[in-house]
Amino acid sequence: MDTLSASLHAFLICLGTHPEAVPPGAAHHAEHLLHLLPPADERLLLDFYGLFGTPRQTVQAISAACSMPPADVLARVVSCLRRLAVTPEWQVIMGEELLNGGRA
Repeated sequence: MDTLSASLHAFLICLGTHPEAVPPGAAHHAEHLLHLLPPADERLLLDFYGLFGTPRQTVQAISAACSMPPADVLARVVSCLRRLAVTPEWQVIMGEELLNGGRA
């Protein structure tokens, strides 16, 4: 995973597990960031990270629901991260995180 994708991955883990630690503006922008994806990919990330009130699902559960092997689910997550990590929207969120002391 490249550096930008890894930083987005870490941010989404924090947002899913400790949303109170993420500044409200960054969380709001993250919600809009996910809307850049097709609905199926947005749902995948919501389920994978447990974002915005969606319960976190295991890779096996997502795999069964999507009828695809677990390795393909993980590859799709990485692909989504890569697509989002290069957007100007993610750069804005990263900038907010840096201004707020990197609390995500």
